[in-house]
Amino acid sequence: MLKEKYGDITVKMTGHVAEVEIHRAPNNHVSVDLMRDLADAFDACDADNAVRAIVLCSEGKVFCGGADLVRPDGLLSGKTTTVNPLYVEAVRLFSAATPIVAAVQGAAIGAGLGLALVADFRIVAPEARFAANFVKLGFHPGFGLTHTLPRLIGTQRASLMCQTGRRLKAEEALAWGLADELVPLNELRLRAHALAAEIAENAPLAVVATRKTLRGNLAAAVKAATDHELSVQGVLMQTSDFAEGVKAVQERRLGHFIGK
Repeated sequence: MLKEKYGDITVKMTGHVAEVEIHRAPNNHVSVDLMRDLADAFDACDADNAVRAIVLCSEGKVFCGGADLVRPDGLLSGKTTTVNPLYVEAVRLFSAATPIVAAVQGAAIGAGLGLALVADFRIVAPEARFAANFVKLGFHPGFGLTHTLPRLIGTQRASLMCQTGRRLKAEEALAWGLADELVPLNELRLRAHALAAEIAENAPLAVVATRKTLRGNLAAAVKAATDHELSVQGVLMQTSDFAEGVKAVQERRLGHFIGK
């Protein structure tokens, strides 16, 4: 049964479109409990015949600032090299059967970029920024980005983002195919809902079947990617560079890395 609230996630229906909103401002950081609640909401949407499309959005100015560096169930929850509960929930998100349109109003950083790529389409505002900034943490990309990002924008551009950690502006994201539409901030939700409604007006079984064919074994590929990502992250977490990277990001400065 579709509920209105799943932890910090709310669900609101408009016609056949479910607006699924994250409420953890100001940064809407990824954490295990938040991703579990989001996956539960997606599962409920899949189970409700009235839901034919989802608009994924978040409260405040930041779409998702990535994994929390402080919460015990955030980035540092992956201390084991065998299972990271955060990645278990990430695979659940990619397993959703209902089409998803993300409304990206601001920064989508690290795992926040990974979350944006769960969606089939991304409508973005000029204020949107995208970054795979893991190397600035002395870390390895996660959340399946080593598969989903090159799948979307190509290996070369994905390599550029992942090896530099640079922030991509909204205009560049549109040109690279990372974003599907660029609209003024005050029109963002309207345009995301319009696209979702355009999907929802079609035969739902046909849409789901077509989407499944196009996405292929995406959830399984993300599972394989996160398994590898976690194994490398487990090694890098033991390095001095990782400790320095986390400290540098918290202090908003460049890291002083030594390669150890």
